[in-house]
Amino acid sequence: MQLKEKKVLITGGTRGIGRCMLQELIDGGASHIAIIARDKKSLKEISESYPEVKFIRISGDVGNIDVLREAAARIEDKWGSLDILINNAGIVSAGPLEELPDEEIYDQVAVNYTAILLLTKYCIPLLKNAEEAAILNISSGLGLIGMPFYGVYASTKAAIRQFSDSMRRELAPFNISVTCSYPTATDTDMMQKFEGREMDSPEFVAKRSIEGLLKKELHVVFGGEEREKDSELNFMDPKKFDDKIANGYEQLKESSTGHKAM
Repeated sequence: MQLKEKKVLITGGTRGIGRCMLQELIDGGASHIAIIARDKKSLKEISESYPEVKFIRISGDVGNIDVLREAAARIEDKWGSLDILINNAGIVSAGPLEELPDEEIYDQVAVNYTAILLLTKYCIPLLKNAEEAAILNISSGLGLIGMPFYGVYASTKAAIRQFSDSMRRELAPFNISVTCSYPTATDTDMMQKFEGREMDSPEFVAKRSIEGLLKKELHVVFGGEEREKDSELNFMDPKKFDDKIANGYEQLKESSTGHKAM
């Protein structure tokens, strides 16, 4: 699959990994790009910076069903089809479950997972109108390994993995591929609390994720050999991995305190 002349919809495309993926799309020749984001000013600045690209700007929160419906309706009206859907937007609020505000639990589920279900649903008819189409869902390394103090965030990201597998099998007869990407710690606004920690760059995560999409890879996993070993241990011997986590429990609790990007 190539990006040249493709029609793309991306959520959360004005910051972090999403902004870097947007640059990858433009560099690759995507000619029509729809962006859903909350920052009106950034949406306008981006569209004005690339006059060669036809943009559809949708200002709003993906947790709002009306925003998702509007995006699909405007794409159908203006383009009639969609080649690539990138479900990237996400939020996090970490901490002991009993201490998390109800609203922050609800919002993480709505933005990180429910929005992906609904936007994909609304876009399937548009993707079916393309000769060849693809979906890229951005999960997280925590979607592979559940960690304490990230119960809500991790569960939404794990759900994305199952959803990606289900949709890949459901949409295969229509020539629609589905790729799921699992970034680990990435140097974005979401990770400002961890300044000084070694992290992947958003440019690297974006480039590798888009490559996975174009090559129709099923999963793009970040974190190297350590992540692979932890994932294998977590699956094959979860009790042993429990013990490993228990040894660093207090450190994990301390590091998660105040980790919020809503």
